[in-house]
Amino acid sequence: MTIKIGPEDVLVPLDVPPERRDDYVDNYLKITKDTGRLMLFAGDQKVEHLNKDFHGPGISPDDGDPEHLFRIAKKGRIGVFATQLGLIARYGMDFPEVPYLVKLNSKTDLVKTDQMDPTSRQWVEVDQVADFADDSGLDVLGVGYTIYLGSLHEAEMLREAASIVWQSHRQGLVTVLWIYPRGKAVKDEKDPHLIAGATGVAAALGSDFVKVNYPKKEGERSEEIFKEAVAAAGRTKVVCAGGASRDPKSFLQQLFDQIHVSGAAGNATGRNIHQKDLDEAARMCDAISAITLDDATVEEALRIYEGD
Repeated sequence: MTIKIGPEDVLVPLDVPPERRDDYVDNYLKITKDTGRLMLFAGDQKVEHLNKDFHGPGISPDDGDPEHLFRIAKKGRIGVFATQLGLIARYGMDFPEVPYLVKLNSKTDLVKTDQMDPTSRQWVEVDQVADFADDSGLDVLGVGYTIYLGSLHEAEMLREAASIVWQSHRQGLVTVLWIYPRGKAVKDEKDPHLIAGATGVAAALGSDFVKVNYPKKEGERSEEIFKEAVAAAGRTKVVCAGGASRDPKSFLQQLFDQIHVSGAAGNATGRNIHQKDLDEAARMCDAISAITLDDATVEEALRIYEGD
């Protein structure tokens, strides 16, 4: 079992004001289930990938309805469910027990990098999220934001991200930055040095967590070269994007290696969960959380997924 942490173990950033320190500690412990690790269920793809992630061969018909995401977040064991504020406002009244993270920016993938360097601008302000949390009574624990390093528009996104981290910490909220090297200047989005550069940028921005892609390099083991990114992040904790759906055993083995070999602090998984029917998706959440939060072995997590 993972050693549990308490309030005294939470490193509170100095941009959290004294009157918000208890809120920040409470949100941090909730979002990490008192472990310091993050199991983030990513549900922001309704915009990012449009409907191709939710309808088609190999995808459960359940996934066609946005409410499927909320049902999974309620039934499965997760740290936090990340999605856009509009979806939370439309469904949150029926799922008040779900812990939420509001994704502050999103873009579709219709415009390709060879047409224009990517940019994703902020949709709502942190103050609006805080007001929404107060008015709705929902458990909003943090906010998320995506940056595309190497894009011609990176300066705008970096400026927004810096402001978001500052404002969020002033409200006692936890921050997660999605950072992807992407644009015409980027030759290899999975280059381990670029991934490490991305986690270092997250540290410079003061984020609590950073979500990055798993690095790849010919002739190298990803779990070994990923150590560079974990080291570069310093006190910002690194989680890995889940990527496209794959067989459960290899997915869970990769997650185990990311945590226990590379030193990552969790995962951010979407398609490998929500493309399944509700029961299977909930079991996958439970299996992922067993590895992330309980230090379960791959074999133990597989038995949970298989319902044994």
